[in-house]
Amino acid sequence: MSGNIDVRGLSCPEPVIRTKQALDQGLTNITVLADSRVSAENIRRLVKNYDCSCTVDDQNGEFTITINKEGK
Repeated sequence: MSGNIDVRGLSCPEPVIRTKQALDQGLTNITVLADSRVSAENIRRLVKNYDCSCTVDDQNGEFTITINKEGK
């Protein structure tokens, strides 16, 4: 299952909480949109604890975080 999460404009820890909820619901492919480097880094650390792959694409301060849990 896949999903998209838009956490732009939200303050920490809300972006991490929303990403964690999606992972806990069993989503295996998640795209997170963020507008904070701190949020992107915190989400990347969370994902590492879930043993998922994660890529972060920074486009002028807009971050697209792609999370993949399949095969893990």
